Amino acid sequence: MYNGYTDEPESPGTTRRHKRADRILDAAADLVLRWGYNKTTIDDISREAGVAKGTIYLHWSTRQDLFESLIQREKLEMVKELRQSVAEDPEVSMLRGIAKFSALALMKRPLFKALFLRDVEILGKLARSAQGSATYSEGLTVLTTYLDFLRDQRLVRTDIGLQSLMYTYSAIITGFFLVAPLMPDELSLSDKDYAELMADTVHRTLETDRAVSPQEMDAVARTFTQYLDQAIMRAEEQYRESLEP
Repeated sequence: MYNGYTDEPESPGTTRRHKRADRILDAAADLVLRWGYNKTTIDDISREAGVAKGTIYLHWSTRQDLFESLIQREKLEMVKELRQSVAEDPEVSMLRGIAKFSALALMKRPLFKALFLRDVEILGKLARSAQGSATYSEGLTVLTTYLDFLRDQRLVRTDIGLQSLMYTYSAIITGFFLVAPLMPDELSLSDKDYAELMADTVHRTLETDRAVSPQEMDAVARTFTQYLDQAIMRAEEQYRESLEP
């Protein structure tokens, strides 16, 4: 079975096909982080993955299609990881929890970090196409809808509009990552301290101090999980479609 959201089994041939595609995408991810999108060729990827060049074209018609599939897979894995974190700790579903998760996840996922920061040195024109993709837009929609839910629960500020909430939250996350490489060594932070400071900034800027009972926290986590499940199902569908030439 390809994912946890359908009972339809896959044939052995389909499973092998997906495993081969994953191996090719793993090679592409390593190379794009090493050399950048503009310098990574199909020949490079075929050598790195240990497959014939023609095999790659069984999955993707163009090099750009391959890398866009890689982006879709990276986003899918990120959302799945977030869902697992919420299952292990309901407080991750709070806005400060999402910020802390994002900080730690981006630090260990350099490709997703490049996507988030639209790093053209690594991604080239893909940095722009990723921003305009359906997956990116749907991710923003999920987060905005969830922010609206948190406003209704009085867990985030209600004195500013939803658009301002989303803008400020995005500015905090992006700003932390943009300023990090500019800081001198004596002011650098450990990954843990960095994530904690980002979460605390989000909390002080956007959240309320309303006490939340364990039962209410569980209810909030269930709601967030429902949003994530919908996002995962759609992202998995898009990823599967991206594997066909």
